[in-house]
Amino acid sequence: MVFLRGNVQQSCAKGREKLVPLQARQAMTQANDQHTSEKQTHDLPETAQNRGAEDDSAANDSQRVIALVDDDRNILTTLSIALQAEGYATRVYSDGEAALAALQSNPPDLAVFDIKMPRMDGMELLQRLRADSDLPVIFLTSKDQEEDEEAGLAMGADDYIAKPFSQRLLLARIRAILRRAAPVEEGHDPAPGAPTAANGLIVRGRLSMDPARHQVTWDGDNVSLTVTEFLILEALAQRPGVIKSRNQLMDAAYPDDIFVDDRTVDSHIKRLRRKFRAVDPGFGAIETLYGAGYSFSDG
Repeated sequence: MVFLRGNVQQSCAKGREKLVPLQARQAMTQANDQHTSEKQTHDLPETAQNRGAEDDSAANDSQRVIALVDDDRNILTTLSIALQAEGYATRVYSDGEAALAALQSNPPDLAVFDIKMPRMDGMELLQRLRADSDLPVIFLTSKDQEEDEEAGLAMGADDYIAKPFSQRLLLARIRAILRRAAPVEEGHDPAPGAPTAANGLIVRGRLSMDPARHQVTWDGDNVSLTVTEFLILEALAQRPGVIKSRNQLMDAAYPDDIFVDDRTVDSHIKRLRRKFRAVDPGFGAIETLYGAGYSFSDG
């Protein structure tokens, strides 16, 4: 009996010994899970949480700032890492509503939007942003969203890229748009042969373009254009009456051998006409020759 009772007591003691480590392991697992969750948030390259303009102090004066707006955490992380590796500073937002106020109060150099997002999608964000801003914007779309692509370009997006996309392609598009914007900000001489006034303006009839200030007027009324729209109009205005093919206009607006679909140029032309008709309902200076291209008439 003593031997049996001893075994029972020994067995119970072992059970208690096993119970304590099990409880400890469960507690440690919960703690580790919580730590891992927090670490996943803080380990992103300064991007996991939505960052407003006040959080952009890490960017120095020479750094270009790229804003990323997407509800896909993996895309935000990988793009931020890729952009920072190229020397850009990044700001990241998980929805359009969170991004709008920050983009308006302290605009970056360029923004990349996803179209499909909760709370405020990329379309609404761009529409509200375009009310008072010409910030260069690239849209990220799915291959089955051609209508969204056209609508985005019509509302003033500078470019779009279909998912899935390569980081190399996106970086090339970003570099191209920033280079196109740089002469406008820093000032550049009009192209050879372009009619200019003594102060460097390109003047064609009622149209006046100031490349150094990125300003356009029609009959004295200001017309706000994106970088891409400005370059397309400038290419047309350089030689009034001469038909420019879509390829020629693409070369003017996208000089880095980047493939651009024909409908991209068509959408920019439609938006140019819409903007000028907002100040002059009878505007018809941009003419279409079907199958050949577009021309500018100063008559």
